[in-house]
Amino acid sequence: MKLSVALFFAGIFGALATLCVLLSFGTDYWLLASEQCLPVPTASFGPGEVAIEQGDLVFDGGAKGDSTTYYHEGFFWKCDCVEQGADDTHLMWKLWLTNQPQSKICVHAYLFPFPMDQGAHNATSYDSAIIYRGFWSVFMLIGVVSVVVGGFVIICAAPFASHQLYKAGGGLFLVSGVFLLCVVVMYVLWVQVLDVVDPYVDYQRSNLCPGFELSLHYGPSFMLAPVGIAFALLSGLLFLLIGRSIKIRSR
Repeated sequence: MKLSVALFFAGIFGALATLCVLLSFGTDYWLLASEQCLPVPTASFGPGEVAIEQGDLVFDGGAKGDSTTYYHEGFFWKCDCVEQGADDTHLMWKLWLTNQPQSKICVHAYLFPFPMDQGAHNATSYDSAIIYRGFWSVFMLIGVVSVVVGGFVIICAAPFASHQLYKAGGGLFLVSGVFLLCVVVMYVLWVQVLDVVDPYVDYQRSNLCPGFELSLHYGPSFMLAPVGIAFALLSGLLFLLIGRSIKIRSR
């Protein structure tokens, strides 16, 4: 009876882990961002840190009226679009699958590794970003493949009550959880800790728009990853215990 209950919960957790991981992997909403060029009437310095004196005319090359640029990115694609007279209030709805603007432009994310425009970064930073993004992508692929293969192994183990297959499936779920945890931690470090966003903001404010504002949010794809990790670790531990119990019973 206890083994049946454990199998039931392990199967449910494994299915939820696979679903969350595949949705997180397949949807390109790990990061949501918006940027605006706000007017700064009291600014004493213009673009290029040039002092503004009374009577000077300042041309703001980065301003586009009341336009707002929206970004979202994930494993496969990085997309952006520009809307006039928009704000950041309903950022998720502006970028969601059912509300795609016609002006949306997407490029492969691995060719554009920075969270924002790479114009503020030099060639060395770009090469480092490619390497970092490469490790992040490899860890993501290992996590996704492990959880999918682990699910198939568990399905094969059910009819034969094989403790070896249950242990193998549980181990694969644990491997998936560990690698995806590394993926989440690397992404948080990439956006919040490493010096990749601030140079872009400084570049925009000093060269294009003194009132430049950037807003960053973690998207639903990112939010699904920790949920999938938790379910993967739980199901992996349960399947390992189930395999151990079956082995003890078969002696």
